[in-house]
Amino acid sequence: MGHPAPIPQPPGTSTAAPRLRDRLTIPVLASGGILMAVMQTVVVPLLPDLPRLTHASAAAVSWMVTATLLAGAVLTPVLGRAGDMYGKRRVLTAALGLMTVGSVMCALSADIGVLITARALQGAAASVVPLSISILRDELPPERRGSAVALMSSTVGIGAALGLPLAALVVQYADWHTMFWLTSALGALGVAATWWAVRESPVREPGRFDVLGTLGLAAGLVCLLLGVSQGGQWGWGSPRILGLFLAAAVVLALWWWQQLRAERPLVDLRLVTRPRVGLSHVAALLTGFAFYANSLVTAQLVQAPKATGYGLGLSIVATGLCLLPGGVTMLLFSPLSARISTARGPRVTLALGAAVIACGYAVRIADSRDLWMIILGATVVATGTTLAYSALPTLILRAVPAAQTASANGVNVLMRTIGQAVSSAAVAAVLVHHSSPVGGVPVPTLHGYLLAFAMAGAIALVACAAALSIPGDEPSGDTRRAGRATRGARDEAMEGA
Repeated sequence: MGHPAPIPQPPGTSTAAPRLRDRLTIPVLASGGILMAVMQTVVVPLLPDLPRLTHASAAAVSWMVTATLLAGAVLTPVLGRAGDMYGKRRVLTAALGLMTVGSVMCALSADIGVLITARALQGAAASVVPLSISILRDELPPERRGSAVALMSSTVGIGAALGLPLAALVVQYADWHTMFWLTSALGALGVAATWWAVRESPVREPGRFDVLGTLGLAAGLVCLLLGVSQGGQWGWGSPRILGLFLAAAVVLALWWWQQLRAERPLVDLRLVTRPRVGLSHVAALLTGFAFYANSLVTAQLVQAPKATGYGLGLSIVATGLCLLPGGVTMLLFSPLSARISTARGPRVTLALGAAVIACGYAVRIADSRDLWMIILGATVVATGTTLAYSALPTLILRAVPAAQTASANGVNVLMRTIGQAVSSAAVAAVLVHHSSPVGGVPVPTLHGYLLAFAMAGAIALVACAAALSIPGDEPSGDTRRAGRATRGARDEAMEGA
């Protein structure tokens, strides 16, 4: 598929602006992904102080994280489907706009109810990466697509690595609202740049939007993720948690039944159940679990008091700097991931990435006392995450029709989100179970951290096995036909321009 010709300009009009927009498409989309990850991360350094700043309880403050998780999980597949139907750039711009509005609300208020609502709005930004990847598929020629998709996938880790030290510096030296004013300005710039530089894809899948399927998926995911995220606080055997899990099972089962019978389903489950797509989603869930434990455990480990015998007592700023090499590594290794996928296929890249993650946790188990070894192990895990996360969307793009790429990638990102939520709950359960008092305060033991590393490493190996089980990478007949339809749709759009 060749790169689409620039839209014809009226006589006497310079073509410099269209050419500039074409060159800026990849940087603008990548910056949107980084900004999304930064937005999700910046609240972390504030969490210990927010009960005092907002005059709210710690339990209420924790909803600033939970609300973003739930909204992102629900909206990612929904906005992905909307992008396939109504235009990917249009929906991407709307998602960035909601993220920016949420940031402005955080900058203007200290009321915990407003802050939780604002953070829920920011959850819409979770759809930025799958929508951007779908745009790249539609607009770029094959020789540029692989590296661009790999870079886009890596923006999640890059933004998270940048966001933590940035937010910590702002919180330490300025009023906490300043951080949200800064992200508001960056968000507004991202919206404007996306609208100007990114061309709307002509590839659509028209039809009626599945409102019933959207409501069913939303209800099921809220019950599931709320139970997972609050299980440690409410008690895993409590009636509330058990009721949430039972409700999730019933609602999602009914949703599955409805989706199979819907004329235009929100999620094409017949496509999802194909081995190439379904196993890719399973690998995404497992990789999300394995990756997330790295950030969670590293941050707690290096900040543990020195009185524990293993802790380094680092500040939140220093902690963020410890994670920064991993973010830089993700940026540098994304082109390598694309080259491996081109030469060997994305499932090999995915399996290799999962194996590298497991090796990183082996380093963490070998030595989690010396700072340089902690940074080395965390960076190795980040490297493996780059390879795995860069390969996952390529697997999806090769396995689904062009008109369903945004919704399919949205489901894949949803599976990563569920994996991260389960990882957070599992790591918390392990660390709470293996803790001892230090200065009258329960602190996780080094043995607890090592068990968390071992658990994440074992899950990474299972992800590696799942990746190797994915059938061959040759595009299906549907995908080849969709590719021809894509070219035809683009040609018609250019002729009518």
